[in-house]
Amino acid sequence: MDAQGRGRADDIDPADQWVLNPDTGDYELRLQNSAPQSAVPGPRSRRTAGATAPPRGRTAPGRERKGTPQEAPEPGVPGPRRRRAPEGPPPGRRKGRTKKSRGKKILLWTGGTMAFLLVGTSTAGYLYWKHLNGNITSVSDDGAGTGGFSKDRAINVLLVGTDKRTGDGNDGYGDSDSPGHADTTVLLHVSKDRTNATAMSIPRDLITDIPDCPTTQEDGSTKVIPGTLNTRFNESLGQEGRTPSCTMRTVTALTGVKMDHFMIADFNAVKTLTTAVDGVDVCLAKDIDDPDSKLKLSKGEHSIQGEEALAFVRTRHSVGFGGDLSRIEIQQQFLSSLMRKLKSNDTLTSPTKLLKLAEAGTKALTVDSKISSITKLRDLGTELGKFPTKNLSFTTVPVVDNPAEKVKATVVLQEAKAKEMFALIKDDISLTAVKQEKKKEKAAEAARLKGSKADPADVRVRVLNGGAVAGSAQETLNWLQLEEGITKSENAGNAGATLKKTTVEYAPDQADQARRLADLMGLSGSAMKPGKSVTNSQGLPAITLTLGEDFKGAGVSLTTPSTAPEDVEKSTADKVECAK
Repeated sequence: MDAQGRGRADDIDPADQWVLNPDTGDYELRLQNSAPQSAVPGPRSRRTAGATAPPRGRTAPGRERKGTPQEAPEPGVPGPRRRRAPEGPPPGRRKGRTKKSRGKKILLWTGGTMAFLLVGTSTAGYLYWKHLNGNITSVSDDGAGTGGFSKDRAINVLLVGTDKRTGDGNDGYGDSDSPGHADTTVLLHVSKDRTNATAMSIPRDLITDIPDCPTTQEDGSTKVIPGTLNTRFNESLGQEGRTPSCTMRTVTALTGVKMDHFMIADFNAVKTLTTAVDGVDVCLAKDIDDPDSKLKLSKGEHSIQGEEALAFVRTRHSVGFGGDLSRIEIQQQFLSSLMRKLKSNDTLTSPTKLLKLAEAGTKALTVDSKISSITKLRDLGTELGKFPTKNLSFTTVPVVDNPAEKVKATVVLQEAKAKEMFALIKDDISLTAVKQEKKKEKAAEAARLKGSKADPADVRVRVLNGGAVAGSAQETLNWLQLEEGITKSENAGNAGATLKKTTVEYAPDQADQARRLADLMGLSGSAMKPGKSVTNSQGLPAITLTLGEDFKGAGVSLTTPSTAPEDVEKSTADKVECAK
């Protein structure tokens, strides 16, 4: 709460301390044992001419010692709480106060720093809190998202950088008439247990289908913007009046991953955010002089911000093969560095930088309406900031040059690898070596597959459809009977619930039957569910096969990897890699 007692107590982080600096007459943010910081918008008190600073040890205005006359509080404003002076060391010199405990307090106060553009931060009282809320621009997700993130599941956020111009000094960039395309797009997936995250870049020149997009108009009505087949991905935003919700729908149609939220940033955001943190560190393997992006840097490491940072993320002709994929690599290096800077002690322990970030971040972003307040952004930022930088992996959707073009300008999916990548994200599997499950649980699952397998003719199974496409149960039944010799099988219709994963439930004395079925269908140990047997139409005990949403067709293996393949191209946010 600020010095005047405005606002609700639960709106203000208890680690905020705003005190009057007698030398300047300003209220300033001061952490325990820290030096005074520069003032920010908030209540201000002026001393009369000739007034001198109070002697050391004197309490701040409004906090006189017990027994001292005080002015009556304003109506409706809580008065100062009277507290008995504790015995022991004077205030500011608490016994046992260590740097470690102070560091923990700072980290708790700022525990919401997130990758890319958002910093969850506390504010200087109700008025400044309200000011930051007023900075935020939001747009409806038009029902394209999940309805909002949850603390008990994985989080997927779509980060989009557009080529739209805002702010001063951006006249030389991009198309002056552009409404802003999806120039840089990253699907940020944060694991359910918050130990790791994957940032997957989607090339702007990827040829894909843009679906029909119901879009909220300025008058509140909804207009369905027709989809387009076989077009560039970046046209999912800006073209034909498409909003970020259409980009969300396009990503979901492409990957099968539904987004929780989106965050949009334009040219000016890169400049303001890098300036707020006093620059980010990047590395080049060679000298670069790119007249198109206006980047001119020598070989080696540099700290860049503002105009130079914007030029860095826009350059492509001077790095790699000179295309958009090369620019994606340099942008991933930039985002890794920005992430490290946001999580560094240099940033976390600087109230001045944190306030600059709060100001720059809220002005720079356009977010979906589900996170259109400081409180909601802070809560999301807290979740997104839990994983260590070493477990944030950057990768790119696997693509190849468009074979239909003589002059290569666009790319298409490398189907097999792309599907594998999308499955890893949907199944919440890290690209780093982070442990996903407890060792005992993994061992138990692996043990279910070990042991004898019943003869196919001895397997009794009831097949249910629990989320697969219509007709899948009958398709599977035909395959089992005609091709695999499991003649004691039957179609039991639809299951009573929808399952994400295909499962086999069996009694202890039916484990050999379950192992045979799992072997035929390519099921992992996690799909095998020890339980009880059921009675088939002939009154005999049987195991139950329930086809889930992951069912890909009769005879198609359902085994998904528990770790990412070794050949997946990736980098992690904790390492500095020089752009070539």
